[in-house]
Amino acid sequence: MRKNLINVPEFDGLPAPVYFRYAEFDADSHAAPHVHAWGSLDYVAHGVMRYEVNGQRFMSPPQYAVWVPPHTEHSAYNSQAIVYRSVYLDVDHCQNLPKTPVTLAISDILKAILSDFARRDINIPRSESDKRLAQVLVDQLRQAPVHQCYLPYASHPGLQVVLEALQSQPGDNRPLGEWAGQVHVSERTLARLFARELGMSFGEWRQRLRFLAAIEALESARSVQDVGFDLGYSTSSAFIAMFARQAGCTPEQYRRQARGVM
Repeated sequence: MRKNLINVPEFDGLPAPVYFRYAEFDADSHAAPHVHAWGSLDYVAHGVMRYEVNGQRFMSPPQYAVWVPPHTEHSAYNSQAIVYRSVYLDVDHCQNLPKTPVTLAISDILKAILSDFARRDINIPRSESDKRLAQVLVDQLRQAPVHQCYLPYASHPGLQVVLEALQSQPGDNRPLGEWAGQVHVSERTLARLFARELGMSFGEWRQRLRFLAAIEALESARSVQDVGFDLGYSTSSAFIAMFARQAGCTPEQYRRQARGVM
């Protein structure tokens, strides 16, 4: 099946120093690799963002955005429908922002400004009050906590085997020792590889993967209990507790909020 191609705006120059863009993309849509002369903050108000930036893979939930510095090649793929928000910043406004692609934790203030501008369909802030809001947004970006990636990937071949297998089946409950046997290393060695290459434990990486999978699964009409079971949780309460720790709300609350955004 041919994926839906996302049209990327082409400007001779950025229309304004801070430019806002909004869209809703269907499932199975993609943006071809491209480069532009400005920086961009790419954020999903609903869904999971899947980006490839300079050869790195990024998957981010609504609590995080992907920062793409100027002149950096990037592409995107959406397996599920997403509600997309983007902020383009000219080179001067990129000062004091990361020089490499990263994920940035998005504050409630940032979310509120993006939501307000999207609701009013503001691409270029023109009124004095909107210009002030845009400046607050830029200031918030400069203070946002930096994460190299919400769900990092590895270059080590053995570790890649484990990560790809878990991605294809997030509900796989095999313990670290069994995965170590599959890639012919000791459990201790595999644990060290997770810490060294991914900056987190096997358990944390799998939990983040399951959270992203849950966000996409909650698009369907399936019950929270069924989603949790598919993701390897023996009880719905354990799944709800994990989701609440990550999202700050229960799966049902997330569903209601998402329907409000849509």
